[in-house]
Amino acid sequence: MPRQAILPLVLFAALVLSAALGALAASGHFPHERRAASLRGRLGGAVLFGACALLALSLMVGAVAAWRILPWPAAVIAAGAAILATPLLLRPMPDRLVNGRAALIAFSGASVLLALALTSL
Repeated sequence: MPRQAILPLVLFAALVLSAALGALAASGHFPHERRAASLRGRLGGAVLFGACALLALSLMVGAVAAWRILPWPAAVIAAGAAILATPLLLRPMPDRLVNGRAALIAFSGASVLLALALTSL
């Protein structure tokens, strides 16, 4: 693998990890009866579904950018490792963080920033 592909590979792995963390945090808010009180109203629903949309969009944009830069075997291995690490990294986080809006906003924001960084290369 060429040296110039290392930074994009790290950014892509971080993007997949951030998107997977956000998706796993969002999955705990379904069905509607299981949601935290802060996510049951209209604003909470907008935050939840808006974060999911941002996660999906940033992952697609980042994947397209990575497709042009990275060798596909390295990208598949990095993405797989990030997905496998997701539950291990989310488990020690405080429940107050994961069960509220903070995790959704943080992970979707990080995914957007990582996708922008990857497309700027």
